Amino acid sequence: MNSSLLRRLLFSALALILGTLLILNRTLSSVDSSVRGPALGISLAAALFAVAVALLVSRSLTARVRGLKRVAETLLGAEARPGAISDSGDDLGSLERSLKGVGQQLRGLVSNLRFESARREAILAGMAEGVLAVDPDLKVTFCNQALLRATGFRGEVSEGMGLLEVVRDPALYEAIRSVRSNGDSVKLRFVLTTETPRTFEVGVRPMVTASGRGVIAIFHDITGLERLEQVRKDFVANVSHELRTPLAGIIGYADTLLDGALDDTQNRKRFVEIIHSSAVRLSSIVADLLVLTELESGADPQEPEIVPVRGVLETVLLTVEGEAKARGVSLVREELRDLHVTGRRLRLEQAVLNLVANAIKFNRPGGEVRVRVTSTADERVSISVSDTGPGIPSQDLPRIFERFYRVDRARSRDVGGTGLGLSIVKHVIEGMGGLVTVESQLGAGSTFTILLPSASPGV
Repeated sequence: MNSSLLRRLLFSALALILGTLLILNRTLSSVDSSVRGPALGISLAAALFAVAVALLVSRSLTARVRGLKRVAETLLGAEARPGAISDSGDDLGSLERSLKGVGQQLRGLVSNLRFESARREAILAGMAEGVLAVDPDLKVTFCNQALLRATGFRGEVSEGMGLLEVVRDPALYEAIRSVRSNGDSVKLRFVLTTETPRTFEVGVRPMVTASGRGVIAIFHDITGLERLEQVRKDFVANVSHELRTPLAGIIGYADTLLDGALDDTQNRKRFVEIIHSSAVRLSSIVADLLVLTELESGADPQEPEIVPVRGVLETVLLTVEGEAKARGVSLVREELRDLHVTGRRLRLEQAVLNLVANAIKFNRPGGEVRVRVTSTADERVSISVSDTGPGIPSQDLPRIFERFYRVDRARSRDVGGTGLGLSIVKHVIEGMGGLVTVESQLGAGSTFTILLPSASPGV
């Protein structure tokens, strides 16, 4: 374009000069030759001067136009840095300065937009909630890793992938279609069936895009909340049931005594014994609930101490020795090494006592309970309690540490358990930074193992 402008200017100047010379030639044809020669010479010199001026002007204009072209080409180039602004005060200089000012503003806007876009994508990608955006054709334009993990999607989400290829749920699909059509936000709850079914609460909102109305959906995984709600409901139901049984005995036999059984010398003592037994059971349930509440809240005013594990086991075995003899169960000390842990001795005794007492209660006549204290290769203290009882079914193993969960409810009530012992064990051990596990086989007994970080005495 620049060379074309230069040629046009030169051709115009030459045409003007030739025309001028022709006119002069005709005008001076009737003039004396002594005058005509100098006149033609002066005209030719003027023509050459005009050509030089035209050439200089055209080159100057060409350079200015090239500068304007560079400025125009760099208007949206964030990385481009055009040259210095011209100092000339003509119209082209003013235009160049205006273009460069506009270019700087545009580069600033583009840079801000890129920063905001990158920040928005980083926020959406790092959200714990799943995020899904689709265009008017229900093609996925964005989804973060949280959504892909929650839905169990394997692979990469490619451009133009359909909604149903990422989340295959008819209710969600219809909700997104509805929002795209009418523009009204909706909320829904649905269960996504994957390897592990998960429950989501989804907020679906319209989103303006360059090609029309799209949709963005935010997925809140409420599977854990629903599980906690179910645990809460089960806990309330179990507490109500467990408290109702001893209360019914107390109220029933108290009413019997008030209705005239006080004069029944043959049965009144037995009625009072039943009331006392029910009151003791009720007190045990309330005491265990208070302990469990304290453990779950983490409110423990006492500082941890160095606890000798062997001393804890000796105290526990001495406590249950009478009950073991009454039930015909032998207590076997396999190995009690002199090891130490950090925590509260009373709580550790309570946890181990619950395990040993359960091993005695849920054992067979003539059975054994074996206790063992050793150290592991990773410098932890291992406390194991094994019994020769009926064992625990595999389907019940994941739930035995839940509050009030019982494998055999009828037998548990016969032996006087509250259903909170193993839950207390779990909270005590985890509060000391440890872990409790169980292995069991039907007909061959069970083994509960406590693993705690080892501590040095006197530290």
